[in-house]
Amino acid sequence: MTNQPLWHGRFANKTNEAAFALNASISFDIRMADQDVRGSIAWAEAIYKAGILDEAEHAQIQAGLRQIKEEIRSQTFTVKPDDEDIHSAVERRLGEIIGALSGKLHTGRSRNDQVATDFRLWMLDHIPALDAALVDLQSALVERAEMDISLPPSGEGWDGGTIMPGYTHLQRAQPITLGQWFLSHYPPLKRDQARLQELSRRVSILPLGSGALAGCPYPIDRVALSESLGFDAPSFNSLDAVSNRDFAAEFLFVAALIGTHLSKLAEQVVLFTSAEFGFFELDDAYSTGSSLMPQKKNADPFELTRGKAGTLLGYLMGLMATLKGLPSTYDKDLQEDKIPVFAAFDTLIAMLPVIAGALRTLTVIPARMEAAIDSNMMATDLADYLVERGIPFREAHAISGEVVRAGISKEKSLNALTLEEYQEINAVFDEKVYEVYDARASIAKRAAIGGTAPEAVKVQIERAKEELKN
Repeated sequence: MTNQPLWHGRFANKTNEAAFALNASISFDIRMADQDVRGSIAWAEAIYKAGILDEAEHAQIQAGLRQIKEEIRSQTFTVKPDDEDIHSAVERRLGEIIGALSGKLHTGRSRNDQVATDFRLWMLDHIPALDAALVDLQSALVERAEMDISLPPSGEGWDGGTIMPGYTHLQRAQPITLGQWFLSHYPPLKRDQARLQELSRRVSILPLGSGALAGCPYPIDRVALSESLGFDAPSFNSLDAVSNRDFAAEFLFVAALIGTHLSKLAEQVVLFTSAEFGFFELDDAYSTGSSLMPQKKNADPFELTRGKAGTLLGYLMGLMATLKGLPSTYDKDLQEDKIPVFAAFDTLIAMLPVIAGALRTLTVIPARMEAAIDSNMMATDLADYLVERGIPFREAHAISGEVVRAGISKEKSLNALTLEEYQEINAVFDEKVYEVYDARASIAKRAAIGGTAPEAVKVQIERAKEELKN
């Protein structure tokens, strides 16, 4: 059996070699070899039940496809220079095994519905691995939060773990617990995981049986075909089915958003491991050095994570730009859908375990964190102190602002101002004002659901552990 393109009958001349190379997709869609064979096994069953194959033909085709499946599993399946794509490679190999009968397999089927089915199967097979990597990173964050909250007391009556500055606008804002900081990166990943699970339901729609665009002319039971491949349902409309790549764009959006969330975490780790902050130190196993400067210890895994977030966003933008210019049904432009999806998956599946490992081995330097907290960070607590004395919050906010301004002008921290200086601003101040500047007391007050108080953090840990267990 000659290895001709599936569409060779229409053409008198052989395809130009450079044009063939441009048109070919075997270099990347080889990744869907297993899915292509599974789809072909299901299709052979469907056309057998529709009366297109007799029992002997069906058995012979199925045996040949099972042999190819085993070759793929054992990595002995090979492609040849004339294989345009994985579909033609599988059909060519089937012909080598069973002869001309292999030509019956494609009855009623187009590469348009075949590739869309393979791609969806590939995604359904690989989303669970990405989900598991997200769960592992979530687990690492929860482990670190629980480890911190379990530290011996660092202050009188304090069992809340490490305290640190919280930041807004990258400016010191209010004191928080390190456990809450770790847990702040858990919910975004949980949302990413939920998006992947929701996406799986939209991926699980079977295009096979749509033909090139108009549907299959044979009495194929598409519901049974869908069930045999593990899909939730067959597609609603054949024209839409062969052109729909919403699921690929949605996967790239989820991937880009995961990248964004990882980048936010990475940016903070890069900052916190710098000498200027000195809050964390990375384990040597997750650091690199300099080719010139012997003293350097670089957070390269996190810097690469930050950089790859931009690449993931680029994959999404590239596919969206491709899709927005297409009419309905299938166009060859859609061959550009798989490369960014495969690349995005590979990027995330490489990044996530490294970030999880780096977090698990991270050394925390509590003294540097606590030393970075100053009394100015309790200015909001000062306003709350005034509220407790009957002053409306907006007025209390303004008075606290005057205290801050006084401290700046006198070059004093807020807890270094004298009581007389406080009372010059407002007579309501008394000697209890200095209790405001206890960072642990400030943290402990924020015990509402989701807050930074140790008791609130413990609730968050238990809830996260329950979610991860389920």
